Amino acid sequence: MSDSPTPIVRESYGRTAQSGLSSDDPGVHRVAQAFGYSAEELAAIPAEANMGLSCGNPLATANLRAGETVVDLGSGGGLDVFLAARKVGPSGRAIGIDMTPEMIELARRNAAKGYAGQAYENVQFLLGRIDQIPLPDASADVIISNCVINLAEDKEAVFAEMFRILKPGGRVAVSDIALKQALPSELAESIAAHVGCIAGAISPQDFQRGLSGAGFADIAIVDTGADLNSYALADGQAGCCTPSDMSSGASDESAGGLPVAGCCSSPPEGSPAKDGESSPPGLHRQLADLLRRYDVNAHAAAVRVFALKPTAGPKS
Repeated sequence: MSDSPTPIVRESYGRTAQSGLSSDDPGVHRVAQAFGYSAEELAAIPAEANMGLSCGNPLATANLRAGETVVDLGSGGGLDVFLAARKVGPSGRAIGIDMTPEMIELARRNAAKGYAGQAYENVQFLLGRIDQIPLPDASADVIISNCVINLAEDKEAVFAEMFRILKPGGRVAVSDIALKQALPSELAESIAAHVGCIAGAISPQDFQRGLSGAGFADIAIVDTGADLNSYALADGQAGCCTPSDMSSGASDESAGGLPVAGCCSSPPEGSPAKDGESSPPGLHRQLADLLRRYDVNAHAAAVRVFALKPTAGPKS
């Protein structure tokens, strides 16, 4: 991909933020549960915070404690931020960072709506890129992220920023996609596969090298064994893309005739939208077609990534 995919990623997820997707949709609910969220967790946050974009549950292994400051990189509608806020309590803070204005707006609306009619008082959502995190040095106890680092073009800058904002002794608990082997050129060069969290993924070895180079220690990368096809099995979803406009009328016979327009639904360049079709299925259909022809589980895996910032050392 010679051109930067970042603008398309931002546009695609911006469309998803405006889609109305939520845990109230059975397919979205199933995707979240398939990647580690309990029904109790999903019921304890605003439904619109979950849009089925996860590839794991970083909070399951973050071991958050009361009073801590946790930062979620690529926070979307606020799913992990709201769950983290409950764990760190009123003396702690949960901060979400996202580069998509529409996602920030959605997350802030969700925060104001709150849970059981009570607004969240210990959350904050900031517009920014995860390779240029808008927070001061040593301001976080924990960094979490959920299927977002693969979307970043400069991952070394992301790892360096993570190290910078963590306090000494701080920790990283990330869910993401990692490559088991090199992708076929069609997948590696596909913008649809990039937006779908596949083409931008790196190997566990590159995760290890990148985190170590940034200064992290005690790094562990664990294959969760999750079936990445779980996205497609739940109402025709593919990759970390989900149906973003259930009223668009676009459908795919392989998905049981269900809508497939989603976070990957920008049309190919030069392809106009059809009359009355609010969300053309271009990129999503491209990705769905790629996943039908390639076994994504043979090439990639959902992983948990752990790391610690040393309490002392050459980096600060």
